[in-house]
Amino acid sequence: MDSPPDSLQRLNQTLLEFARERDWEQFHSPKNLSMALIAEAAELVEHFQWLSQEQSYLRDQPEKKAAVAEELADILIFLIRAAERLDIDLIAAAEAKILRNQQRYPAERVRGDARRASEYGPGHAAD
Repeated sequence: MDSPPDSLQRLNQTLLEFARERDWEQFHSPKNLSMALIAEAAELVEHFQWLSQEQSYLRDQPEKKAAVAEELADILIFLIRAAERLDIDLIAAAEAKILRNQQRYPAERVRGDARRASEYGPGHAAD
């Protein structure tokens, strides 16, 4: 018996069916989906422009938080569609990236320091 699909697989299937029912796959090239993803990410950024770090948590701002949730949903949708069109397993890719980042940013060396791996100098794991 097959195991039930995870929520990412279910969402991917729903998005695939949505696109196919509308004959939109013809527009969903990796190039177009990447461009749409960036456009939605820019719309997300607009919600936080000029806010302080503290204000960016959107506490007591349910309408703004709902608008941000829609932008995040758009980003997730385009990301999932791009991965599907390129036959990339997002979970596997994310897990591989986490492992790589664990090597590049050993906790004992970088705790509390948000520099890029290349900025840590000689002897760092990213060298």
